[in-house]
Amino acid sequence: METTLVQVIVRDNNVDQALKALKKKMQREGIFREMKLRKAYEKPSERKAREKSEAIRRARKLERKRIEREGF
Repeated sequence: METTLVQVIVRDNNVDQALKALKKKMQREGIFREMKLRKAYEKPSERKAREKSEAIRRARKLERKRIEREGF
């Protein structure tokens, strides 16, 4: 298990800005997504199916970007 430390500095008592920065960092790190996944037990077969569909989605996205970049 990998632990990541997300740290935000509050400047001039501006908590709202620090909270916004924290949420952005957590989103980028994928913490919200992992919390959602860990909320309930996921059967190994469901996990395998989810990971496979995510891989397919990533491959399609990369292919679209490649085609767009090459101009086909």
